[in-house]
Amino acid sequence: MSVGTLVAFTTLQSSLFNPLNALMRTGVQIQSSLALFARIFEYLDLPVDIRERPDPVELPQVRGHVRFEGVDFAYEPGSPTLTDVTLDVPAGSTLAVVGATGSGKTTLGYLVARLYDADRGRVTIDRVDVRDLSLAALARTVGVVSQEAYLLHASIADNLRFAKPDATDEELVAAARAARIHDLIAALPDGYDTVVGERGYRFSGGEKQRLAIARTVLRNPPVLVLDEATSALDTRTERAVQEALDDLSAGRTTITVAHRLSTVRHADRIAVLDRGRVVELGRHEELLSQDGRYVELLVADEPLTLAA
Repeated sequence: MSVGTLVAFTTLQSSLFNPLNALMRTGVQIQSSLALFARIFEYLDLPVDIRERPDPVELPQVRGHVRFEGVDFAYEPGSPTLTDVTLDVPAGSTLAVVGATGSGKTTLGYLVARLYDADRGRVTIDRVDVRDLSLAALARTVGVVSQEAYLLHASIADNLRFAKPDATDEELVAAARAARIHDLIAALPDGYDTVVGERGYRFSGGEKQRLAIARTVLRNPPVLVLDEATSALDTRTERAVQEALDDLSAGRTTITVAHRLSTVRHADRIAVLDRGRVVELGRHEELLSQDGRYVELLVADEPLTLAA
């Protein structure tokens, strides 16, 4: 066999094998895509639980007066999560909701944002049932900062503009300063163009939480729901995040779902939930004098402090 024949044979073999390999890879990609589309269609086929009314109500001027009127709610029939909850949160005031795990604290906050609908009774904002509001008006009115900060695989600026697509760079910086996160962003090589990674894995828990707060600041909602926003943070990070939350709450109607009771002592009123019912309601000093369920929770949360 001559050298030319060998080279020709090798070239022909390569020309035959490369298309075959590409065809095999295409088969793998098709199978992967079919599995992915099956999950996508399964999600799209899920029934819509929260629907907008045919003639929804808008709130051009929101004061932020929130009321719970005889609210019942259950995730499963026969297992009530909330029972006959009646609360009044005047515009600009702060209501802290405390209770043991499973008492319905988070559910109460989520009903305001209409992540769920009450089974009985109603939740109103400025005397309008949240079920009568348009979803766009509700999103503008109620901001939620939860334990889990959800970030998109995009730049910091894009994640912030998710709350306000037309926000200027100056507004982004102002929101980040309010959330105590601007200095950290400015120190990054790409600044606000830094990609946060899938679910924000490039940032710590406290940093993701402050980015979520900055996003809420940018939206500037008159009603704010804080769902145990500092429960999973260390003491130093919690202090920084709590300062940002205090600034964010100023002048807004705020419903704070509290895990650590030390963070809600200065609330205008504190509602104590027990098995889905409001068993105590009042200021910190008033609840202390009653020596009831609130004191039991406080002893469990800060035994050394109370003993001193």
